[in-house]
Amino acid sequence: MGSQQNKTVLVFFQKGIDCEPCWTQLRDIQADMSAFQAAGISEVISVTTDSLGALRQKVADEGLRIPILSDPTLAVSRTYHANSYGMMGTGADGHTFIVVGPTGRIEWRADYGGAPNYTMDVPVATLLTQMRAGMAKGF
Repeated sequence: MGSQQNKTVLVFFQKGIDCEPCWTQLRDIQADMSAFQAAGISEVISVTTDSLGALRQKVADEGLRIPILSDPTLAVSRTYHANSYGMMGTGADGHTFIVVGPTGRIEWRADYGGAPNYTMDVPVATLLTQMRAGMAKGF
């Protein structure tokens, strides 16, 4: 994520191609991107374990402009422990959001995919409210 230096980035770790709520979440975020920018987010990216080829097709099908990164070995996911909150055990990501500030410091985190609720689609208004409150408190 070196090109993200000096930006505040919202990273969405998600299960991937077969998780329709994850793609709904991405479409909803993209539709309300101005609200995220108003909250101080420079860019949103998503991370999943799916192959780059499959992701290219899905992103095109969904009409997404949000970058979707392929992490097939879970290297990035494990670094952030984003694979600790999914329904499929540690072999896939759950529904984790992490705000990384311009210095590379984590400014907020929420793991919605964990037991016992396994929330897979967070309304944008709820996500923004919780993110703003968490960032204001400091992580």
